[in-house]
This record gives sequence, structure tokens and C-alpha cells, in this order.
Amino acid sequence: MNRGFPFLLYARSRGLPGAVAALAGTAAVTAWAAWWLVSRPGFDHAARLPVVVLGPLLAAAAVGTSLHTPSDVLDRTAVRPWWRRRLLHVLVGAALAGALLAVAVPGHTERFGAPAAVRNALGLAGAAAGSTVLVGARLSWLPPTCYVGAVYLAAPDRPGGAAAWWAWVMQPGPEAAAWAVAGTAFVLGTALCAWRGPRPTGG
Repeated sequence: MNRGFPFLLYARSRGLPGAVAALAGTAAVTAWAAWWLVSRPGFDHAARLPVVVLGPLLAAAAVGTSLHTPSDVLDRTAVRPWWRRRLLHVLVGAALAGALLAVAVPGHTERFGAPAAVRNALGLAGAAAGSTVLVGARLSWLPPTCYVGAVYLAAPDRPGGAAAWWAWVMQPGPEAAAWAVAGTAFVLGTALCAWRGPRPTGG
């Protein structure tokens, strides 16, 4: 049997081609929005804050929902453990999302450029992956979206301070505390998803 067949079967069962297309489309829209915002009169690179928040959120949704399986019973009764596949799935998806968004939002590393986009992509992808264990893959976008929406409305205009911890998606790229929280969310969410797998859902 072709060694690549199990991978192709896994990719098709999870709809990975569609997820990759969604990530590419998200990066393209993010690049256009970043350029458009900066080109407006009176705007500068700080206007790209919505882009480095919403672009990674959409990318994380694509990663999380792609973890849905139509055959949960078969997965859980397989001879070989699936945690390695789930781990690789999240790692590759998050890495692709980060790479595409880094290209989509170049420059201005001291504020809202590639570092902020990559940090948010990784942190939100981890949050979406962890959410699959709680609410299932199809709704994995919901907890990160609720968090981002609440933080976007409540975060102070001035970066740093205590907000760097609870509003990390709103922080400039070099903010160390924001990177620490995003990294923790990515590691814990990815590990939880790999260990437990998405919550079974009907349909």
C-alpha cells in the first residue's frame, strides 16, 4: 500500500484542502486590508491593529474547525493512537497560518506588523485547538471569538501594564508578556487537543 495513502485519507476526512484554501484566502484579505488601512489619509501603521487581531482569529477558526472528524468512533477504536496525527495537524496548521500572516502584514515590527500577527495566530490557534475538546471542532471558533470581542471592547488604548496579560491580542509585537500568554495558550491548547481529541458531536 502506498505510504502516502493514510495521510491523504486523513487530509480528505478532515477537509484539509479546504482549510488550506481558507488560510490562503484569509492571508490575502488580511494583506489587502492592511494596505488599505495604512493608505487612508491620516492613518498610519497603528491602524493595522484590527487586521492583526481579526486575521489571526479567522485563521485560528480554520485550524480549529478542520479538526472535525466524521468518524469519531473509528478514530477512538483505531489500533494506532491518533494523538500524533492531531498534534502534527495543529502544529502544521498553526505554522502555516503564522507564515502566511507574517507575509500578509510586513514591516512595523515595533507595533502592529508581522510579529503581532504571528503571535496572535499561534495563541488563537492554540485556543481554538483546546476549545475542540470542550465544545467540539465545529464550534471551536466560538470561545476565541468571544474572548477577542470582549477584549477588543475593553482593552485600554495604552499598551503594556496589566493589560499585556489579559488583552495580549491587542498588544504591539515586541510585548514580552503578550508573547508569554500566547505561547502558553498555544502549548496548552495543542497538548489538550492532541491528548483528548475533539469532543464528539452529532452529525
